[in-house]
Amino acid sequence: MRTSALIIMIHQVVFQGMFFAKNISLRRKLRVPLRGRNREAILAIGFISLFLLSSIVLASLEAPMGTVAVLTTSGALAIALSLLAMNLVVGAASLVGLRDSWRVGVLEDQHTDLVEEGIYRFSRNPYFLSYLLMFAGYTVLLQNVILLFLSMIGCAFIHVMVMKEEEHLTALHGEKYLQYKKRVPRYFII
Repeated sequence: MRTSALIIMIHQVVFQGMFFAKNISLRRKLRVPLRGRNREAILAIGFISLFLLSSIVLASLEAPMGTVAVLTTSGALAIALSLLAMNLVVGAASLVGLRDSWRVGVLEDQHTDLVEEGIYRFSRNPYFLSYLLMFAGYTVLLQNVILLFLSMIGCAFIHVMVMKEEEHLTALHGEKYLQYKKRVPRYFII
């Protein structure tokens, strides 16, 4: 197996493992649905699955189409591993920080607390930021224009989900959320 394919698979085991562990433990604790069925979440999850499958297939090929070596292999590996490490740190901090307010997609009928502590002091959407870091990490690792194109589409899907969530949180928390939006950037610096 090629090193890049192995890196992606190990990363996914850890990243998705954190996600599933959070969902399972919170579902057992709260005994309520944690996944919204809104269109934005369904489309984004489908697209992310396509991105992951494409990444693994491209990483497994001896000479994948769309490869454009802009960096040395070791340079690309170092940058990609840094991005993927940040993805895991940001993702873990997000999952821990939201405590019982964690949901996948918008659930209109559930009231969750507005979390402003921990990583949420720096980003209103750190878990979504972790996906952006993953897109960038895999794209740099494979130096592939197909993944670059898919990453741009993925960023658009993530942004649509964020906008839906922000609309929901504004309706749920009103002025408190609007003040939070003024203090804390949507992703990290923007």
